[in-house]
Amino acid sequence: MSDKRIRQRTAPEDRRTVERLVAAWLAETERHDTEAAGEARDGWERGALSEQAAQDLATWVTARVTDTGFTEDEGPYVAGPVRITPSDKDTVHDWLRARGHAV
Repeated sequence: MSDKRIRQRTAPEDRRTVERLVAAWLAETERHDTEAAGEARDGWERGALSEQAAQDLATWVTARVTDTGFTEDEGPYVAGPVRITPSDKDTVHDWLRARGHAV
């Protein structure tokens, strides 16, 4: 993806998508690993996720895509606490790349 496209996809309106999904990711992480969630939350609040947290977020959002647009015959519905589209996943990945993370 070109730098121009990354800049376009990380516009302020995409921040809402990232914030919504980071909140869900942190809540889920907290249920399974409070220490990792605390470190990730600290990084998020400082505006600097660690590389490990960024990779975890990228993997989580990819695994949690719930709105695939497939019909019942094309693929299963994936239940989840938040609606995540393939476009949402791309937005999070682009946002991470724009901040220097290798996603």
